[in-house]
Amino acid sequence: MKAIFESSSHESENSLLLAADPIPAEEIQQELNRILASRFFRSAGRSRQFLQYVVQHKLEGHPELLKERTIGTEVFQRPAGYATGDDPVVRVQAGEVRRRLEQYYQSGEDSPVVSIELPVGSYSPSFHWASERPVADEPKAHSSIPAPSVPPPQAFSPAQPQISAPPVKARSKSWILAAVCIAVLLVAGLGLYLYQRNVHQLSTLERFWNPVFATQQPVLICLAKPVTYRPSQELYRRYERTNPGTFKSEWQRTSKPLPLDIDQQLTWGQMYLASDYGVAVGDAQAAVSLSGLMGKLGKASQVRIGTNYSFEDLRNSPALEVGAFNNRWTMETTANLHFAFVEIGEHFMIREQGGQGRVWQSIHDSKGNATDDFAVIGRLLDSKTGQFTVTVAGIGGSGTQAAGELLANREYLAEALRNAPPDWEKRNMELVLQTTITDSVPGPARVVAAYFW
Repeated sequence: MKAIFESSSHESENSLLLAADPIPAEEIQQELNRILASRFFRSAGRSRQFLQYVVQHKLEGHPELLKERTIGTEVFQRPAGYATGDDPVVRVQAGEVRRRLEQYYQSGEDSPVVSIELPVGSYSPSFHWASERPVADEPKAHSSIPAPSVPPPQAFSPAQPQISAPPVKARSKSWILAAVCIAVLLVAGLGLYLYQRNVHQLSTLERFWNPVFATQQPVLICLAKPVTYRPSQELYRRYERTNPGTFKSEWQRTSKPLPLDIDQQLTWGQMYLASDYGVAVGDAQAAVSLSGLMGKLGKASQVRIGTNYSFEDLRNSPALEVGAFNNRWTMETTANLHFAFVEIGEHFMIREQGGQGRVWQSIHDSKGNATDDFAVIGRLLDSKTGQFTVTVAGIGGSGTQAAGELLANREYLAEALRNAPPDWEKRNMELVLQTTITDSVPGPARVVAAYFW
């Protein structure tokens, strides 16, 4: 008994000393890296961003940065002063991080020295030695203190009848307590179900874009830059001599077309290559939508135009290829896919290669104005570059713009994938979209064909 008591005392003293020791920041950082590399956080972009932010600022001693509005602004790109009551993004994400941390520590994949927790009702993480974490149903250690003796049961005596009223009352209280517990569990279960259903409805967009978080590299948003020519200053001066006061400033020359006679002959010397011009309007609109989306998801992005990126860049980063017939990389990426962009003579189209062999072409009215355009969204988990690649490309600029808006809109994308296979996020896909154009503005795109593999 003495040996047992002394061993227990030493263990207790060691535990108290360990709990009192400050935890080195290096130990906490190593545990954070293990958590982020685990299967519970590896592809959860928002949870990774959130946990990295709060741990980093806690270690740096900046509690003032661990406020809900500050986190919403810094991590989720909400505007300064946004209404936290109307936008619960921080509270929802904090709950998700707590759930993932619990799964991580319950999985038993690692035996951490330090544990990281996010207390309920707080955005300031706490750090503990792993030995301090409570273990459920852990058997109590041996003790030298004897257990209290229990008197032996008395023999039943007919002369001393048992009083039954108190046990009945105790059972009544037990039933009431059980009923209350069941009611609480039912309410909690209903709340969890509604929360999970809401998260599921809002997660289609995040499921689509999750692969961009497989690497720390920024997403490249790749636009084409077609060759563009402008009239020389000589042509502007010639026109101004007969039309005084016109095209006197650069903004007039770049914003208004020069109304030359269609029969007027020009020489190449009267035109010059404008290297600073040429991005299509629809492509630019799509790029803006997608860049804004990446910011909201917490993923860094870089817009690359024309020759400002190479195949080597595409091999090292996930990429969004914007535009079709004006973008070399889109044409190469989609050349052998189920839906491909095809140019026959002066006709531009999307053609199904195999299957029903369907073809889609832009629709024009009697004046030559486009009334409907078509586009392809391609999602390739492992493209020719070896990286996650998304193509956002229309036959015309309107189709590209509509495709970009669909990919950046939670409701539009959820509707587009409503009939997709249950495991669509694990597959490659192509969606053919159609958009109706009114006053040169494309409307919401709708899916007219899809292919998953």
